[in-house]
Amino acid sequence: MSDTGTGLDRVHSVGGCLMRIAYGGFASLYLLAGLIAVHHERPQIWLIVFAAVANAAVLAPGRWRIRAAFGAGALSLLGTLYISTAADLHHSNPGVAAEIGGLLIVIARAVWKAPRDRLVPLAVLLGAAVLAVPLRWSPVAALVFTAPLGITVAVALGVGLYLRAIDARRARSLAAARRDERLELARDLHDFVAHHVTGIVVQAQAARFAAQSGAAQSPERLDTMFAGIEKAGTEALTSMRQMVGLLRDAQHTGAADGEAFGAAGRTASGAAGGAAGAAATRPVGDLGRLRDLVAGFADPPATLALAPDLGPLPPEVAASVHRVVQESLTNVRKHAADAASVRVAVARAAGGSVEVSVRDDGQGRGRRLPSSGFGLAGLTERVNALGGRLRAGPRPEGGWEVVALLPAAGNE
Repeated sequence: MSDTGTGLDRVHSVGGCLMRIAYGGFASLYLLAGLIAVHHERPQIWLIVFAAVANAAVLAPGRWRIRAAFGAGALSLLGTLYISTAADLHHSNPGVAAEIGGLLIVIARAVWKAPRDRLVPLAVLLGAAVLAVPLRWSPVAALVFTAPLGITVAVALGVGLYLRAIDARRARSLAAARRDERLELARDLHDFVAHHVTGIVVQAQAARFAAQSGAAQSPERLDTMFAGIEKAGTEALTSMRQMVGLLRDAQHTGAADGEAFGAAGRTASGAAGGAAGAAATRPVGDLGRLRDLVAGFADPPATLALAPDLGPLPPEVAASVHRVVQESLTNVRKHAADAASVRVAVARAAGGSVEVSVRDDGQGRGRRLPSSGFGLAGLTERVNALGGRLRAGPRPEGGWEVVALLPAAGNE
């Protein structure tokens, strides 16, 4: 199954390529015109070269972005040193504006995307390169133009830091959503473990009572009792292993450019202060609440189709099926107000897995309710934690679909 958001990533990639082509074409034409105007003076030609390198750094792809920024800043500073000491400029050059503009864009991009350990030296280098440009003419020019250029450098730094903060906040929110979904599933698994262990105790007590009663027990009766104990113990061990793995992974959830533990306090307080409410609202390990959930979704009307051969499901799988349907129906209500119907289906797939799908016929028109944008990310984390896969995207015939494949071979 394809990952969520792949189509949108392709759109962004194509848009970025088109922007680079347009910027590169405009910069090339501008610098070519400037070169034709000053081709008779070698120092002026060098200024066009410096501008070309600065704008090339703007167009550098991601893996070369930092190196290109260092190169453009260093070349600009060395060029300023060379021209201010070994050349004499008598008039302005059209390439200077292009060079300064390119360096300012490089500053914003570098501050936005550069690793932390390179951020400060890179910003200092590029800022110094911009502020030193007037020294190519005279110290007086430097005194006049340094303050305005300093303002433009500050603006570029501010833009880069603002974009960096947005990315960091989104990364932390995404990591928190994934961690919270893992912890929610771990709490569900804790309840299921308690259910399995209770079943073991009850069946063991029944076996002891039968033995103490003195009544003869047939081998078939004893085998049934011990098989039930064995099955409940196996399911308890499986749920406990999954719960421990989820809790361990949740402790190490991180985000780029910042620790992703900002919501830990909120999660802990929510678990402590609202434990009773959480226990009441978490889905149980059966499909009964799924029918109630779909039946209560009336705008647009939703229908539920449960395959006859579905059979009993592991509690964590049934709870995840409920969670997938719940989040999908919430998204329909938020983003597909024009949908006429919603179809929910749960069926067995190849290998004993369970496939749950939610499909609507909406075109995305109508109301747009506020959304954090992390519901599907958390849902994907839950499904992946169980060894399954989730796909969300548009349907070829129109509308939207969410399809999750959950392993449940052990309970066929």
